[in-house]
Amino acid sequence: MTNSVTDTTIVTIPAPAKINLYLTVTGRRPDGYHLVDSLVAFTTLGDVLTIKPGQPLNVTSDGPFAANMPPPYKNLVYLAAQRLADAAGVAARADITITKNLPVAAGIGGGSADAAAALRALALVWGVSDAQVNLEEIGLALGSDLPVCIRGETSYVGGIGEILTPGPTLPKAGLLLVNPGVALVTASVFDARKGGFNPEHPFDRTPKDAAELATLLEDRDNDLTPSALRLCPVVRDVLSALDSAPDCHLGRMTGSGATCFGIFDDKATAEAAKAAVTREGWWAEATEIAV
Repeated sequence: MTNSVTDTTIVTIPAPAKINLYLTVTGRRPDGYHLVDSLVAFTTLGDVLTIKPGQPLNVTSDGPFAANMPPPYKNLVYLAAQRLADAAGVAARADITITKNLPVAAGIGGGSADAAAALRALALVWGVSDAQVNLEEIGLALGSDLPVCIRGETSYVGGIGEILTPGPTLPKAGLLLVNPGVALVTASVFDARKGGFNPEHPFDRTPKDAAELATLLEDRDNDLTPSALRLCPVVRDVLSALDSAPDCHLGRMTGSGATCFGIFDDKATAEAAKAAVTREGWWAEATEIAV
């Protein structure tokens, strides 16, 4: 990675939403961190970061969910920029605007995706090479979703988020993302989880289309759903709405919630179902798996 950006160049980078197609809790470390097995995919929907190099480090937000963002010094993007600058021994200079299109604390990796995009872009802007820093290690110190968001490819995620294995080639299935307007804190959902652990369950074949993807996922659930339902019962209503939506193959919760997703043949079919799923105060957007 070499620096091809000047202090007058404005850099724009997408921060796509991530989807946990399944999420299995496989164990727990002595320090309390849970171990997982998850298949993570990315969508064509997400936030957008605009970076102006050569200015004092600052993070601001605009867009539909800007009002729900933390102050700059608590924003993962701000913290990621500082960590990268410290690790690389460079000055943390960049004015960053996050166009916040995704709900906050929604289980779709919004904050992690933003921070991951910032790390990739700032490494380029500041001329930081792969030999100088390990972006995934920097990211993991800030959150378990950051390594896979930095990689930005369909991946099996293991450990506490640091073990990444290339995932299967997925079909360009349509997705309908639905959030009931309630934030869920990841740590609270994990803490509320009851019961034992389950073995890893990767796919045994590559799905050829959306219907086969849904069939494979019928045997693989999200182990955090029961605890999310206890903390946020309206998630059950979202899942019920998706299961009843026309042409929806499968409805599931992603991450620690409260966002759920429905799998459709394509984006147009997902868009057509949106009116049947949306309720007052809910957020719903049609998108597709990025391939």
